[in-house]
Amino acid sequence: MKTDMMQVRHLRACRFWIGVVMAGLILSGVTAFPLETELHAFLGLLQSGPLRPFADWTHLLPWISRVHDALSETNRNYPFLAYGTDWLAFAHLVLAVVFIGPYRDPVRNKWVVTFGLIACAGVFPLALIAGPLRGLPLAWRLIDCSFGVFGGIPLLLCRRHILAMEREDDR
Repeated sequence: MKTDMMQVRHLRACRFWIGVVMAGLILSGVTAFPLETELHAFLGLLQSGPLRPFADWTHLLPWISRVHDALSETNRNYPFLAYGTDWLAFAHLVLAVVFIGPYRDPVRNKWVVTFGLIACAGVFPLALIAGPLRGLPLAWRLIDCSFGVFGGIPLLLCRRHILAMEREDDR
């Protein structure tokens, strides 16, 4: 009886953490479509009274302004390039669907969690190698690295619960 209760507890925890990962992937995917609109709104926020000193002090305002100008000009003159970020958005949504397997049966589909952890680890070399090659500021590369951390933590917690379920099954 106690083993069954523990299994249910571990299953609920796995589903919670996988739900967090899926929600993050969906949010990342959906927000990759309207980049110019989002950047315009973000730039407006940074230029507003309360955030302006912070945005100036961190040099975030000139960077976001530069990115917004580049994206606006690119969309105006070469709108087909945005198709690349459409595919990026689609990939995030597809990856969220992949996590349905471990949501339903974490032990049987633990390979998806491992895959997710590998992908999260891969964020670091990509951000730290490609970022400087593309002229991204260090602070922005560190923000990108945080996606690997914030994706990896719930997956590590989920993996811990999966291993506990496997141990309970072996008893």
